[in-house]
Amino acid sequence: MIIMENLPKEIKEIIKDCYPYIKEFNPAQKHVIESGYLETKDNYVIAIPTASGKTVLGVMAALKSILNGGKAVYAAPLISIQNEKVKEFKKFENHGIKIGKHPNSSDLSVMVFESFDALTRFSWDVLRDVDTLILDEFHMIGEYSRGPTLECAITRAKIINPNLRIIALSATLQNMEEIEGWLDAKIVEHDYRPVPLNKEVLNTEMFNTSNKNEVVVKIVEKAIEDNSQTLSFVSTRLFTESLANFVSGKIKRKVTSEQKKRFKKVAEAILDVPKKKGSRPTSTCLKLAESAENGAVFHHAGLFNEQKEIIEEEFREGNLLMIAATPSLMYGVNLPSRSVIIRDYTRWTSQGPQAIPVFDYEQMSGRAGRPQYDDVGFSYLIAKSLDEAYDLQERYVHGEVETTNSKLIENKDAIYKQIIAQIASNLSKTPEEIQDFFKMTFYGYQMSNNPSMALFADDSLKFEIESALEFLLKNGIIQATPSGLSATPFGNLIAKSNYSVETAVKLKEYALQVESIDLNQLIYHLASTPDLPLISFKSRKSKEPVREMMAKKGLFAVNIGNPEATTVALIEWIDERNEYEIENAYNVYSASSRRSAYEASLLVKFLKNIFETIGKYNHSKDLDYISARLYYGVKEDLITLVLGVKRLGRKRARALVDTFGEDLRPYSLKQLQNVEGIGPKLAEKIKIFSETYDI
Repeated sequence: MIIMENLPKEIKEIIKDCYPYIKEFNPAQKHVIESGYLETKDNYVIAIPTASGKTVLGVMAALKSILNGGKAVYAAPLISIQNEKVKEFKKFENHGIKIGKHPNSSDLSVMVFESFDALTRFSWDVLRDVDTLILDEFHMIGEYSRGPTLECAITRAKIINPNLRIIALSATLQNMEEIEGWLDAKIVEHDYRPVPLNKEVLNTEMFNTSNKNEVVVKIVEKAIEDNSQTLSFVSTRLFTESLANFVSGKIKRKVTSEQKKRFKKVAEAILDVPKKKGSRPTSTCLKLAESAENGAVFHHAGLFNEQKEIIEEEFREGNLLMIAATPSLMYGVNLPSRSVIIRDYTRWTSQGPQAIPVFDYEQMSGRAGRPQYDDVGFSYLIAKSLDEAYDLQERYVHGEVETTNSKLIENKDAIYKQIIAQIASNLSKTPEEIQDFFKMTFYGYQMSNNPSMALFADDSLKFEIESALEFLLKNGIIQATPSGLSATPFGNLIAKSNYSVETAVKLKEYALQVESIDLNQLIYHLASTPDLPLISFKSRKSKEPVREMMAKKGLFAVNIGNPEATTVALIEWIDERNEYEIENAYNVYSASSRRSAYEASLLVKFLKNIFETIGKYNHSKDLDYISARLYYGVKEDLITLVLGVKRLGRKRARALVDTFGEDLRPYSLKQLQNVEGIGPKLAEKIKIFSETYDI
């Protein structure tokens, strides 16, 4: 407890109240606190293992700022982490600290990297009010898609608010000195793990089998004996399903009747999700529920969001034995378990199967061992043979984490976006000023401090910027004026959005060419942009039904892939088909239909803005209708009703119109309530709406 005494009184009281399970700090946390990070205004990188309590250390730095009358931002890579942290930090509100998702309305705001990046582009006054920036999962700076956004947001933030204090929470990286130099930060490292981690490489020969899934079963059976849980990582969605199904079938005799009851409840909750949305459970839902009945489930992007939440919550509560997941879960919500199995050490990429980096192996292994429950964690990597096991032991267990390099220049879209951001926000007016900005990024720092690359750094950067500027000028995104480079109205539209430049350019080309909008053609066009989350095929079964539907709608495709599956699913969605019908007809993961349709509806609004930017206003009403149809999943005749009555939804709206016709004025509140799902409050809203609007 002595270490608690070293904290300022107010911070100590808040931590004791909001984190009652922390009786004393662990050695890693003590080491960080004793480094004096709470007493100075220096930037810090806190690099300690997963589950060592980094969040609390970041929070204490934020509290120090807030208690001194300032504001803090906690930036995280994913919305799932953002939501988790908002929930965790809500307890601070009992101490008068306002929690939210934007510094405008809160003392401590939790933002995703992209939202913080937007703050650095357009909300300078708000950014200057922020005293401390906590960066969670900072090691993602070396990741291809989010890394460039993070490093450029940090670079801009340091220019706009030079007094901003940065506390980066990270796994230990190979090149800490580079990070230290670029951030002008002090590094505090410690290797203490509250739960010791035991890493092993197993192989199928040890178990007299050639099937890796049999090895997974043995580990899960051992976990059942120890009354613990298992997290298994495999490379594809299909494999998560087949593994969960295989394990479920093998362990059902090991499950007690008491466990069976708990698992049954989970299975029922999983099947309730589609029912509440007006769909029968899809075959994926049934497969998931069937596996869940024996305590094994799968978790991937093809499930309903609510199903993923149920799985995560029930696993935390100890009501599931195993989750089979794709590697994306390692960056997601906090889901530790006593044992982690890495069945597949390859991942499918556009270049074919590639071995995962050591860093990813460490991140997945780091999920093993729950600080408040386990005294040890186990990570098992599975090999096919003894020889392969030796190789994997050398590469992963004894291997060193790769150097973290900036991906800014590799990611063309990131270069375009950041140049547009610099010009639109008036931070850079000339190619030279843009080059100066890029020199201040992590990429610029790495290039100029690398003895073998420093000589080429300037020329290389100049070439990349000139190529990018040429592309942006050619596509009418920026323009050259006597006072310097400026963003066009189209460029400003891109700068204020989170869409990729490729998406914006594709939509502008469409807007310039089209005379009258063909709804099906437009949906196919949206599905060809990188910003629409695609609905994927479940297996290699015949894709002919998708091809036939495309042809029926006048759409012709040489290859039938996920963009085509998405197009057809969305066409069916706005024709009021439910997920069960879409999945059965086309063999796709239809649970993603709602998310895809929601994003498509936002893209249509973006397209409407592009039309208006180029002076075409005659399509605005049509685009509003299309956006609404995608959002609600309705035919045209229901648009006014679903827009006019909040939370009515497409199923009840259709039942109303089928029962009473389009004019609802003659019907009483009692008659309206005869429609399933319509209670007194909703009936009241419908009545007010029908009398106000002439349908």
